[in-house]
This record gives sequence, C-alpha cells and structure tokens, in this order.
Amino acid sequence: MHIPSRLARRTPFFYGWAVLFAASTAQFSSNAAGSLTLSAFMYTMSEDLGWSRTLIAGAASLGGLMASVTSPVVGWLIDRYGVRVVLGVSVFVLGLSIVSLSWATVPIAFYLAFATGRIIFSSPIKIGSSIAVSQWFVKKRGRATGLLFLSHSAGMVLFPLMAALIIQARGWQDAWIFLGLFVWVVALVPSSLLIIQRPEDVGLRPDGAEDADVDTPSTITAQNEPVWTLTEAMRTPSLWLLALAGGFLFMVQAGTNVHIAAYFRDQDLSAAVAASALSLNAVFTGVGSIMWGRIIEKVPVRFVFAAVALVMAIASVMFITADTAVEALLYSCLFGLSIGGILVVPPVAFADYFGRRSLGAIRGVTEPFASLGQAFGVLLSGVVFDATGSYQIAFFTFASFGAATVVIMLLAKPPRHVSAAVGVP
Repeated sequence: MHIPSRLARRTPFFYGWAVLFAASTAQFSSNAAGSLTLSAFMYTMSEDLGWSRTLIAGAASLGGLMASVTSPVVGWLIDRYGVRVVLGVSVFVLGLSIVSLSWATVPIAFYLAFATGRIIFSSPIKIGSSIAVSQWFVKKRGRATGLLFLSHSAGMVLFPLMAALIIQARGWQDAWIFLGLFVWVVALVPSSLLIIQRPEDVGLRPDGAEDADVDTPSTITAQNEPVWTLTEAMRTPSLWLLALAGGFLFMVQAGTNVHIAAYFRDQDLSAAVAASALSLNAVFTGVGSIMWGRIIEKVPVRFVFAAVALVMAIASVMFITADTAVEALLYSCLFGLSIGGILVVPPVAFADYFGRRSLGAIRGVTEPFASLGQAFGVLLSGVVFDATGSYQIAFFTFASFGAATVVIMLLAKPPRHVSAAVGVP
C-alpha cells in the first residue's frame, strides 16, 4: 500500500480517477476471454478442429457455472484483502490462461484454459473493478461506472479485431498467444500497484473533498448513502429482484454475442459484415455505458434498469429478420446500447441500494445470477442451433426474458432500512 498511498497524497487531482484508470485496464483486458472474442475464433476453430459450435460455446458456459461458485468467495476476498490484491492476481491468471489456449487442441484442454479465463472475466475482474469505482465515487458513481465500462467496450472492439487480423495472418494459435501477452502488458502493473480500497484509507472522501457538501436531490451522496450488512440485505426482496434481473439480461447478452458472428455468416452475410457488426456492437456498448451512466444519476435506478431491458428485448426480436448488411449493423448497434446498460446499471444499483459497507460480500452473493445467466444463454443458443439449424427460437426466448425483466425491475423498489438515507432513488 505504500506506493499508492504516497501517490494519493501527491497527485494534483482526485485520486479516485487514478483508481478508475487502474480498474479500467483490468476491465479492458478481461475481453481476452469475452464472448465477442470467442465469437471471432468460433468459425475458424470449428472448421480447423472439427468441433461443433455447442462444444466451443460450452467452454464459456462452464466458466460461467464455475464463476457462480467462486463469486461469493471473491466478494469475501475483496472485503478481506482488498481489490488491489484480487485484481492483480486475476490479471496474471487471465493472461496465463489465454496464452495456454494456443496449445488447447483437444476439448478438455480448451475447456480448462478458456473456462479459467472466463471465471476471471465473470467474477473477480467484473466484481472487483466496479467495487473499486463504487468505493471512490458516490455522487458521481453513474458517470464513473460509465467510464469504467467504456474501457470494457474498447476492449470489446479491440480484442476481436486483433484476433481476426492475427487469425487471418498467422492462424488462431498465434492469436491466443498474442492476446494473453497483451493482457499482461496493459493491465498487470496498474491493477497491482495503483488501487486503494477506500478513499477514507488515505484521508480522502468519495468524489473529492470539493464535492462533499454538494446536495443534489436526485443522487446519493457520501453523507446520506445507505448502510447495509450482507445479512440485512439478503432479507430484502429488492436484492434478489436486482440479482434475477441481471441474470436474465446477461443470459440474453452472452447467448447472443458468442453466436452473433456465426449467425450473420449463416445469413449469407460476408465475414467483413460480421466483423463490422461485432465492432459496432462494441462501439455502441461504450456509447451506452456513458449514456446510461449519466441517465442513472438523474432518473431512479429501477426505471433505468427497466428501460435497458426493454431495449435489449426489442433488439433480440429484430435480429430474427437481419438478412441484409444494413440490418445486421443497425441491430448490432441497438443491442450494443443495451449491453452498455447492463454493464453500468446493476453495479450502481447495488451500491445505491445497499451502500459501500459490505458491497464486496453483497456483490459476491448476487453475481452468480449473472454468471449462471451467461452460461445458460451461451449453451441455449448452441443447442437451439444444433437442433434446428437456426437461432430463431433462441432470439424469441431472449426477447421474452427481456420483457420479463422490465416487469421485475418495476417491482424492485429501494429497500427500507432504519439507517438508510432518505431520498434513495
């Protein structure tokens, strides 16, 4: 802690932005095990190794299932040892697992390597980076979280693009090696050295001292944020409604993104169109991250969550008719906007509803819903395609879950607590 503590007292700006930067490098690099990155490999690996798409997608599902088991432990580790330790170790393991995929030419090796990376993607990096930001920002939590996941969307653009270019030039095995080394270069040092758990640990306050006395009715401030323990939070319906809503939407996200490039190829669209659709999906995920991050500071969180679900449901239905380049690109943009929402809104919702005190433990017990949703969604799409030769039933199913999430979020009112602040949105 000596290096970041000294830096925190000497930087000419609020040190929370340095924490945001460090967390962002980990979030950016996690896309080495992202669904769009795997999608870039799926067609080539399937053709080269003779594996079905269900088999390849199953590695992501296994990782999601295992992440649902590890998430409660990760939440406890974050509260006990700090985000810096958890993220530093996670980035190292992620790079190692991605590099090892170069030699994973039998299913069991591929499953072990990619599932490990997927666990890191879905659990410690996802939970740890957003908790780091939520600890340092309260009033500005929406915009800071939006910037965090803007870095994620940048990774969604860059990692599949790098993978596609290297696959074309040197093959899929060299592509995995490059991506793993790139993870270490970008994220290992910042995530291991710069993060401090809480601003109070170095005599600072969330959002910076100059914002401490600003009173904005539509936001949570450090002075009036709620305080919940894990046990108290688990007794509230709101906790489980938020968790269920997140699980449904991440099911739709992963079930679509892992298969979308192959789906567009099945629709007789070119590889260039499929790659462009993936890139636009990622770009608009970044746009959505910023957009929803600012909206959530002004509109009650459950209404924003419901709006995100509605956009995702609409996009899922539209994919069924995407048989031209324009439609594929347009619908990918819309779906990307909704993904930006599911990245930003749930972390802010948990922090706004339950405060910072036990946020690691609370996120740890709720994150399995998202991990299981992703695992189920990826597998569902693969099974539907292998059984019917089409993804249409999967898209209809995903739209139904999106619509159900709208209803769930309208019911997820802020929990009442004797020590909670008045005015929680």
